[in-house]
Amino acid sequence: MSFPETHPALQRALDERGYENPTPVQTAVLDVAADGRDLLVSAQTGSGKTVAFGLAMADTLLGGDERLGPAGPPLAVIIAPTRELAMQVTRELTWLYAPAGARIVSCIGGMDARREARALQMGAHIVVGTPGRLCDHLSRGRLVMTDLRVVVLDEADEMLDLGFRDELEQLLDAMPKTRRTLLFSATIAREIASLAKRYQHDALRIDTLSGSKQHADIEYRALLTDAREIIPSVVNVLRETDSPTTMVFCATRELVRHMQSALVERGFSSVALSGELGQAERTRAIDSLRKGQASVCVATDVAARGIDIPALALVVHASLPTDPATLLHRSGRTGRAGRKGVCVLMVPVSQRRRAERLMMGAKISATWSAVPSADEIRVLDTQRLLADPALSQEVPEADRELISRLTEGHSPEQLAAALLRTYRAHLPQPENVRQITPDSRPPRAEGPRAPREGRDYAPREPGEWFSMSVGRQDKADPKWLVPLICRLGGVRKSDIGAIRIADTQTLFEIAPDTAEKFRSCIGAIDNDEVQIAPASAPAGGAGPRRPMGPRGPRPPAGGRRPRPFGGGGGHGGPRGGGAHGSSRKRSARPA
Repeated sequence: MSFPETHPALQRALDERGYENPTPVQTAVLDVAADGRDLLVSAQTGSGKTVAFGLAMADTLLGGDERLGPAGPPLAVIIAPTRELAMQVTRELTWLYAPAGARIVSCIGGMDARREARALQMGAHIVVGTPGRLCDHLSRGRLVMTDLRVVVLDEADEMLDLGFRDELEQLLDAMPKTRRTLLFSATIAREIASLAKRYQHDALRIDTLSGSKQHADIEYRALLTDAREIIPSVVNVLRETDSPTTMVFCATRELVRHMQSALVERGFSSVALSGELGQAERTRAIDSLRKGQASVCVATDVAARGIDIPALALVVHASLPTDPATLLHRSGRTGRAGRKGVCVLMVPVSQRRRAERLMMGAKISATWSAVPSADEIRVLDTQRLLADPALSQEVPEADRELISRLTEGHSPEQLAAALLRTYRAHLPQPENVRQITPDSRPPRAEGPRAPREGRDYAPREPGEWFSMSVGRQDKADPKWLVPLICRLGGVRKSDIGAIRIADTQTLFEIAPDTAEKFRSCIGAIDNDEVQIAPASAPAGGAGPRRPMGPRGPRPPAGGRRPRPFGGGGGHGGPRGGGAHGSSRKRSARPA
């Protein structure tokens, strides 16, 4: 099926790319009613907008000709809010206009301005750029728009949100009044309508969102988690979904650094993307995702627009977005152009109502559940291994002799065990996280107020003590001791009680209901880092216990404040974790 009324040169490009069915926005801009007119288009991310405006301006640029003439001052200018989106538009228009012989020049902040100036001097049919860099070239006389026929404002709402109104007005005022103006925006807010009224003439309004479900190709899931276990929870989501490419969104650059380093440490091939990176670093990060060299991109909202990675099947909101629009823009990185995707919101218990309001504002619904457990992930690993196509492939003739030698010298159990070890070696270990179900409610009773949802309190019975072969001489610190104990002993932070650090060893307490499991785990490991063994309680016992919080009994003179069961703190040591990798001190000021 051919696109309706498409210019022959562009139709050849579409055929070569295998485009058969136009998206709604592409069909709308090719309608007879839109021919030659200014367009005010609202369409969601991933709807094929770039190809849409590329097709819409074809007749204006080419007329009845098959190819464009010699390059000179640009015939079309496309303005995009971010570097990534401008680069994405350049790539799309390059293949779309290749049969027409178009010369396309990009002018993007962070790139070599002198190289761009030389490219503009040599002539261009289409210029794609960000507002600030285009204004710079305009003011220096490098960007000449006397022959301009079409201007496209892509993601106009984002440009206004980023404060580019003055730059947009400077560019639009410098353009010929006879040009066509195509304005694309996810929403048509008051400022967008005002901009359209001032710079468009008799514009045709096209709305591809009315009556449609937001991101119908995206499955939304909301997972309740402990605020101190965000990173371990994200690890389990990544392991459960096993997406070839995933984008994890964090609220700040600092959280991006914590998350990305924690994922790399656990064995994920991960890259970071934030505003503090230079353009070359951002380009390398995106290219590594497209080429499959990295599977996880941890990003701030700077990456929420303009990135189109075909294999991106999962988006994780490690930090809840600030508003419904940001939620939609982040989520729109997946489920694009008819492909299916999954969007997961990590929701701390205390922020559940806020998450519900965000989804209500975005007009989406999600399935609520607990974070996948380590046992559930191991079951999935088993199913994936048994279903691996490699187990049913024919044996290559060149490998038969080696296979015969292996089967003669080893039992089936030995070969299967070797296969399991090899299979598991490249898999990051799932994390033990607290399971919080959607129907969890804090206990209610007469009398004093019940504990708040999501908070652990210390049990009354004492735990069992163990010793670890590191102490003050080894710079032992609870910030990295606690994650190490959790990893080696298969327990959670809330299972660890008081910690006593001496010169050459550390004594710590394990909750009685998990002590047996802890003993079996440390007895089965062969670890060169530290030695762990059962021990007697220190003189004076564990001391008084208290709920987690800033107040409580002062520590004994000359010692550390005992740490109660459930007294949190994050994974701030070698394993990362906690609330985006943060950590709490487990010692107090001297008495």
